[in-house]
Amino acid sequence: METMEHFLLKDLPRPELFDFHGVAMTKYFTSNWDNVQSFKARPDDILLATYPKAGTTWVSHILDILYFGHKSPERQTSIPIYERVPFLEINIPSVPPGTELANALTTTPRLIKTHFPVQFVPKSFWEQNCRMIYVARNAKDNVVSFYHFDRMNAVEPAAGDWSSYLKRFMNGKMLYGSWYDHVNGWWEKKQTYSNIHYMFYEDMIEDLGREIDQLCSFIGLTPSAEEREKVITGTKFASMKANKMANYSTLGVMNHKVSPFMRKGKVGDWKDHFTVAQNEIFDEDYKQKMKNSPLQFRTQV
Repeated sequence: METMEHFLLKDLPRPELFDFHGVAMTKYFTSNWDNVQSFKARPDDILLATYPKAGTTWVSHILDILYFGHKSPERQTSIPIYERVPFLEINIPSVPPGTELANALTTTPRLIKTHFPVQFVPKSFWEQNCRMIYVARNAKDNVVSFYHFDRMNAVEPAAGDWSSYLKRFMNGKMLYGSWYDHVNGWWEKKQTYSNIHYMFYEDMIEDLGREIDQLCSFIGLTPSAEEREKVITGTKFASMKANKMANYSTLGVMNHKVSPFMRKGKVGDWKDHFTVAQNEIFDEDYKQKMKNSPLQFRTQV
């Protein structure tokens, strides 16, 4: 199986967004649609879902250490995170599609990630009553992080300038569609499907230990004090940023010279990007779009 390391940035043209079942998507995340939709989930699979750049890799790493850190600690230093926690819908040239990587997992449970809005999740995950973890991040930090990610990642549409990017975000013309629809869609589903654990990035920044305890209680794990400490230490931003198996530096489609994959990992970085005028327009628009939502996000901690 060819690994992702062999796949070079220069070989990949930037994709265009198109409307796909009412959501803006690109070919790299829709071209394996039939295999994704017919994916056979198992009852003990854990699906980690997020809007892009909301803490996916962080929670992937937390879950991987919680489940397998004590059994095979070498995993964290020898297998890249994108092979330990495959990205279900991805399908880029020269690399096995996400469905294939997920099917090749020998771990129990299988940890699988997706950025799908809730309506795109393959039906077998619901039929098998799989546990799902959703991580949401405040819109302002999320758009900033997404902007820098789109600048450096060849499988994403070109970012363009910040001001037009922010407008695109407000209009939902982003890969995976509208942030507003995404966070609210998953929250609504949680009201009828009890196996969703909904987490907030800001809560994790504020008190990671508390959030790990709640996560463990959801997935039914009781780590020892030592194991819990290992998770907290191993998933600190600085240690993940320095960890080649977590920071995506082995993945050829990303140009870390433009912007590192692990950039800042903090709450409130939006203040360095939004002008006063942009912030006022954004706040007004946000109030309209979220007026019927019970979700409360913090833009500082």
